[in-house]
Amino acid sequence: MGEFDLIAALRSRLPEEGGRLLLGSGDDAAVTSADGVNATSVDAIVEGVHFRRPQSSPEAIGRRALSTALSDLAAMGAAPGEAYVVLGVPEDLDEAGCLTLFSGLEAVAAETETLLAGGDITRSAVLFVAVTVVGHAPERESLVTRGGAAEGDVVAVTGELGGAAVGLLLLERGQDGVSDEIAERLIARQLSPRPRLAEGSALAASGATAMIDISDGLGADASHVAAQSGVGLDIDMSAVPLAPGLAEAAGALGEDALELAAGEGEDYELLACLREDSVEAARAAVVDAGGTLTVIGRCIDAEAGVRLSAASGRELRVRGFDQLT
Repeated sequence: MGEFDLIAALRSRLPEEGGRLLLGSGDDAAVTSADGVNATSVDAIVEGVHFRRPQSSPEAIGRRALSTALSDLAAMGAAPGEAYVVLGVPEDLDEAGCLTLFSGLEAVAAETETLLAGGDITRSAVLFVAVTVVGHAPERESLVTRGGAAEGDVVAVTGELGGAAVGLLLLERGQDGVSDEIAERLIARQLSPRPRLAEGSALAASGATAMIDISDGLGADASHVAAQSGVGLDIDMSAVPLAPGLAEAAGALGEDALELAAGEGEDYELLACLREDSVEAARAAVVDAGGTLTVIGRCIDAEAGVRLSAASGRELRVRGFDQLT
């Protein structure tokens, strides 16, 4: 497999020029056009850190790479626009494997109306996929940051938590004691996350004051919102919606379901803060977008920090995934 042959094969599958894309892949840079403001994020997944090839097909890796990058746009309430992909190719990944990986990227791009506008290829010791995504909004005020929450705001999450964490454990340890149906569903949450783009847009339009995607864990990501907004977050773990089957699978693996939901990441749900009088409208908007929204806490005085309290009265340790440890 030669670099230029692979580039030509991938380029033949990229969208043709038109709409926002004025000049596509093949020149030194793509040229796009858009009204309003742009939100840009860069994300990367690396073999041995974020995935293991014996557990993930090339297509699943491609899907995961674009989905996790788009999740950052969802957390801003931005509409997806363009994506640029850098592929690091190890010696044992052939052209067919690269094209299959690209099929995963293509599938998510089609599902989310994201334009694959170009990228780069390089030889690498391990497989990695780095994705730059550009989202759009009509004006700066349409986008939601981590820094707008205030004391008294309600804290809510989309979807359910903990599924991706226990899905990873099932891949690593096996699924003894867990039904095939539950194991398959939880493993899918780990291997094929879905960016909550429609839910993010709905929350932004409903007046969300702060928002973040839950990639590093509920506790860790709540801490980011707390730090940027200058508030504390008091979260009732008994109110947190858990992934169906989480309790069964966690029990079979000897793990604490609440600890998994609180301290592990990769669910890519959205944590949002809202004024109390906008919660019901936000919930209805999220449901119309195909999701769910559950109130799990409140913003409090900054000195209190982030508290994760279980029904038994115990407080869970605030922790999360750290890329460098």
